[in-house]
Amino acid sequence: MKASVLFEQGKPLAVEELELEAPRPGEVLVRMAASGVCHSCLHAADGSWTGVPVPIVLGDEGAGVVEQVGAGVELRVGDHVILSWAPTCGRCHYCVIGRPNLCERRQPGRGVLPDGSTRMSLKGRPVYHYGHVATYASRTVVHESCAIPVDKNVPLDRAALIGCSVMTGVGAVINTAAVPAGASMAVFGVGGVGLNVIQGGAMVAAHPVIAVDVVAAKLEHARALGATHGVDASREDPVAAIRRLTRLGADYTFVAVGNTRAVAQACEALAPGGTCVLIGVPETGATVPLDVRPIVTAERVVRGCSYGSARTREDLPRLGPRQLSA
Repeated sequence: MKASVLFEQGKPLAVEELELEAPRPGEVLVRMAASGVCHSCLHAADGSWTGVPVPIVLGDEGAGVVEQVGAGVELRVGDHVILSWAPTCGRCHYCVIGRPNLCERRQPGRGVLPDGSTRMSLKGRPVYHYGHVATYASRTVVHESCAIPVDKNVPLDRAALIGCSVMTGVGAVINTAAVPAGASMAVFGVGGVGLNVIQGGAMVAAHPVIAVDVVAAKLEHARALGATHGVDASREDPVAAIRRLTRLGADYTFVAVGNTRAVAQACEALAPGGTCVLIGVPETGATVPLDVRPIVTAERVVRGCSYGSARTREDLPRLGPRQLSA
């Protein structure tokens, strides 16, 4: 099968013909129909994130059709599936307490399947799987928990995006922050994930929903998808603008870009009792200087968001039908 392979960080990817093993028990082979291009793959490719094993097939969001199943798998040949980079075991501490996105079997940075091995090779040399799913390929083998069935009426090119960017952005609002109707929101960075945070805000009837970016065209796109206001951070201080629009600051801020300055601004723009949700991941080792005093005295909260705190088997199928009217 063909795949786009990264042989060295900082170098171009190369299309290669790889050998692909049949799925083992608990695994499925998926013929890829579409793959998204996640910014995390750029970080892996350009070296911003260190320690990425090579050679590796990138791609952590995609959709396709099941072609072959291993023993003990409930999925059937012909099923349409969304691929998720977060496998679940259903037995570890995090799965049991309802936080399967933190499953102990999750190890996307190692480039292997949950059992610690690979299924791809090039002339006898193992090739790693990015994010457990390796979607930049014509076919891929994944653990069954990474293949989530989706309604066959959902176009697979749209379903592909649900697997990461949609789930991460919408989930940050609905699951991680649990934003209530009428709460104010500000979203720093309105790329693929940030736009889905905007849509999540519209879904829960947050108000206002403020988009912050340095690219005017992105702000216009954000307005089309539910933002009530746009702030061009290249032209004005976003903290002052958010306070002007909300009086006391935003109840919730979301940082959907790996930019440490945006993190500091998002924390500063919070209202008393507000929550800042960090979604974007900066380069390895990045730190943010924060004034701790207002975090303590105003009871502000700063928290991370991994994969929209997804419960993939429930959340991804629910998001699928929304793509029919998108």
